[in-house]
Amino acid sequence: MIDVLFFGPVVERTGMRALKVEHRPGMTLMELRDELAAKFPSAFEIVCLFAVDGQHVRDLTMPLADRSEVTFMARFSGG
Repeated sequence: MIDVLFFGPVVERTGMRALKVEHRPGMTLMELRDELAAKFPSAFEIVCLFAVDGQHVRDLTMPLADRSEVTFMARFSGG
């Protein structure tokens, strides 16, 4: 299983903070993103930051391990 976390306005668009996705051998971050984008298209319109196991990731071809924690976030700013 992969633990998926959402933050900020992504939570508002998915209606949830977290979910679990079945891990598949060879699964990449891009495959997970695409799978979730098909379920939550409006949320993934704003997703632009990714983290895997607490580390910021830019390489969407990164393979995911079983029990990975993946975070999807939008850009945000404070004032």
